[in-house]
Amino acid sequence: MTTAIGASTMRAIVAHIYGGADVLVMAQIARPEIADKEVLVKVHAAGLDRGTWHMMTGLPYLGRLAFGLRKPKNPVPGIDLAGMVVAVGAAVTRFDVGDEVFGLGRGSFAQYVAAREDKLASKPANLTFEQAAAVPVSGMTALRGLRDAGRVEAGQRVLIIGASGGVGTYAVQLAKAFRAHVTGVCSTAKADLVRSLGADEVIDYTADDFADSSERYDLILDVGGNAALSRMRRVLAPKGTLVIVGGEGGGKFGGGINRQFRAVVLSLFVRQRLTMLVPKEHYTFLEQLTEHIEAGAVTPSIERTYPLVQAADAMRQLEAGHVRGKLVITVPAAE
Repeated sequence: MTTAIGASTMRAIVAHIYGGADVLVMAQIARPEIADKEVLVKVHAAGLDRGTWHMMTGLPYLGRLAFGLRKPKNPVPGIDLAGMVVAVGAAVTRFDVGDEVFGLGRGSFAQYVAAREDKLASKPANLTFEQAAAVPVSGMTALRGLRDAGRVEAGQRVLIIGASGGVGTYAVQLAKAFRAHVTGVCSTAKADLVRSLGADEVIDYTADDFADSSERYDLILDVGGNAALSRMRRVLAPKGTLVIVGGEGGGKFGGGINRQFRAVVLSLFVRQRLTMLVPKEHYTFLEQLTEHIEAGAVTPSIERTYPLVQAADAMRQLEAGHVRGKLVITVPAAE
């Protein structure tokens, strides 16, 4: 293992039980060990996404099959990261000590994180660490939702429900990069943001119901919403595609997954294509996002950064549902 570090401990945010933001506390813990195909990254910044909230709360309960049945398997929250490689495993071939990277790791709310080589990419040259940390989960979700699941094509009319959130802000920009006509659904307070990202039209859901529109969309990307399938199908073209990404509500046991499965089953009996996005993480998706970022077509939208010690406050802001784009945690340099 090639290494450039000394101390064996680090500062990190930890949560030893499931619960709200109050379970997040600062602690001094052992620095993670890395496997042969992993690298150790000195974290400069970590992104905050809804998935981290689910892992913190243990909701829906079905997710505990992966997170840990009675308590979190990994007490350090956080998935998105950007930083510098300080050690590499024996089988790592794509990175070396000193490389600046972004991507996914297990427990990024910490000074160091172990990350698989195949879930990291070189940091986009035109982004700061803070900006890069806001990209991985949300950016990959938007890219795959539009292109892989949605099969977006130039000239199509695309409706993005939840256009002002973490995934939505990337989806608006990427859909425009794919030369689609984009309509974003958001609240009044966030309409200016969605327009600034390139949306051709904006529907303020506090004043208008997208389902009452006479417009028919070739592709609907439903990001973390809970709209009934019947309402979305009403504005979906006869042979259009609906992609459900995540979803809140639906109860504490299964969350929004029930609506996703109902969509897939219903799709077998109608001409419209109703599907959901199956999670998949790989560095090639990060590299594809980097192409759009370095070309100037996509820019992370960050509302605010918080220091690591205020991670619980950042989580409360996310829970409140008022975030425009992304929140980012900045991590102090290791001693």
